[in-house]
Amino acid sequence: MTADFSDRDGLIWMDGEIVPWRDAKIHILTHGLHYASSVFEGERAYGGNIFLCQEHSERLIHSAKLIDMKMTMSADDLNKAKYEILNTNKLTDAYIRPIAWRGSEQLGISAQATKTHVAIACWEWPSYFGEEAREKGISLMTSKWRAPMPDTATTSSKTAGLYATHTMSKHAAEAKGYTDSLMLDYRGLVAEATGANLFMVKDGTIKTPDPDCFLNGLTRQTVIKLAKEQNIPLEICQITPDELKRADEVFLTGTAAEVTAVGKIDDTTYKVGPITRQLREVYESLVRAPDAQTT
Repeated sequence: MTADFSDRDGLIWMDGEIVPWRDAKIHILTHGLHYASSVFEGERAYGGNIFLCQEHSERLIHSAKLIDMKMTMSADDLNKAKYEILNTNKLTDAYIRPIAWRGSEQLGISAQATKTHVAIACWEWPSYFGEEAREKGISLMTSKWRAPMPDTATTSSKTAGLYATHTMSKHAAEAKGYTDSLMLDYRGLVAEATGANLFMVKDGTIKTPDPDCFLNGLTRQTVIKLAKEQNIPLEICQITPDELKRADEVFLTGTAAEVTAVGKIDDTTYKVGPITRQLREVYESLVRAPDAQTT
């Protein structure tokens, strides 16, 4: 299998049809390509069950609504299509990428005449940051780019347009030998990584930023629930960069990242501590349980 995502074996669900992977194409004048009018989800299947399948479908529809894009599929429609392509590709443990975008029916700032297209791809993707991160943790470099004010962008929508600064931030971090970037918000407070939410631990208490200007991840919400079930104190609050430097543990959460320890932020190092390990274990047990939340 090549690294080029356009040149792979497999099948993709596209506008109601299952097409060969290499034939899943769009026109060069697609509105979503020129004006970032697309929304997407990242999901994982464990043992053939898509974790939080319903919640992801509902968020995709909500994201489309926030950018004023009509969705032609219901959550039930999306759920059926996701399982259809997962099973057709004969995958049980997989990453799933649904995406909806405005087509080429109209090109310009206005998009009322465009049709909303939907595609769903899935493939094997064991670990986003690699197994080495389990014991060492990944490294983050603070980005010069910041999360926008909530009245300047659709910050609660998982829309393509918001990820341009994340890509630039990740490139800058990788060029300096770091794994990923730490994103601050418009106030200079701790926000997130480029594709995952952030948690810190200090004196046995977990703290995580209030997602008032960035995406409130579904994995983030799951881990908060698990921490409460484990009777671990947790605060949703504002976190300054100086406070983050004094943390005992730092970890990230996300569908791709799952629960990933952070071993370094800029020049500050951290240990992969007991709370990170505990939540990682209970999360892994949850998603692989026979009665995992799949709808």
